[in-house]
This record gives sequence, C-alpha cells and structure tokens, in this order.
Amino acid sequence: MTTTRYGALLRGINVGGNRKVPMAALRDVLTGLGHSDVVTYLQSGNAVFTDTTGADESALAAALGDAVQERFGFEVDCLVRDGAYLKSVADACPFPAASLRPKQLHVTYLSERVDPERFAAIDQESYRPEEFRFGDRALYLYVPDGLGRSRLAVALSRPGLYRGTVATSRNWNTVTKLVELTHD
Repeated sequence: MTTTRYGALLRGINVGGNRKVPMAALRDVLTGLGHSDVVTYLQSGNAVFTDTTGADESALAAALGDAVQERFGFEVDCLVRDGAYLKSVADACPFPAASLRPKQLHVTYLSERVDPERFAAIDQESYRPEEFRFGDRALYLYVPDGLGRSRLAVALSRPGLYRGTVATSRNWNTVTKLVELTHD
C-alpha cells in the first residue's frame, strides 16, 4: 500500500468573516474522506494529510471540494499537491528567498499551466521593483513593500487572467511550512 503526503489548499475561506470553515471541522472532513495524519496550518485553508487510496491530485481535490460543500453549504475551490511538488515549487523560486522577508514573496498555485500570453497586457516594467515570474503551475510574486501595498498584486488579481483555472496564493512562510509539514 502506497502512502503519500499531500498539501490541500482551499481558496477564499475564512476571509473577512465569510465562508467560515473552522480548522477542526476541516480536519474532520479530511479524516472522513479516509485520510490520516491530518494537520491544518493557520485559519486560511491549508491542510496536510496522508492518503493511502492512490487517487490522483485532481480526484482528491474534487472529493475535498464536494465534502466541504456538503458540510458547510458553499463551494470552495481546492487544490491538492503532493509533498514533492510543494518542495519543487519552493526550490525553484526564481527570487532570492533566503535574503527576503517572507512578506515580500508569494506563490500563487494554479490548477494547470497558464499561457503567459494571458499576462502580456501587464507591463512589468511599470511596476518595478515588483515582479512576477512563472513556474510549474505556479506564479511567483515579489513585492518588496508587502502585498497590501502592491499595485502589481492588484493587476494580477483581475479575474480574466485565471479564467477556468483555480488559483490560490500563499505567502512564503506558508509555502515553506507546507513543505515542512509534507516531509515530516
């Protein structure tokens, strides 16, 4: 029996008091789906679990989304990625993560590769020193003054850029913590 450690990323829960999903309840949902060693991180929709079913990431994400909707009554986009992928995203960071403050670096995880042409209308030069780069089903965002002051983050949040693609962002602290939790 193969066991794999996964990270689950739920989009847009517990933001501004909306779409509340208590982390204890999320752990119960994941356990109810047959997963073990379930751990949540923060209140923003991050969970780690061990799966023994051998299901692929898409099937695991769909099952989690269905279970959350059944339990809480609203849809939530979910991404599930194995620990090896999460580590590869952290390792492939095109920015000098070790020399930056964690609030300066973010990763938007994507359900699929996106065509960079979708982002061609964003003139990166006009946002310098802020910058973004693409990775494997990920977009890396460097914001030296933090996300709250980022004009580039606003431009990257336009809905049409991600049409048909689930996109959910995490700061660098969360990126590295998910790697740590999936590699215990």
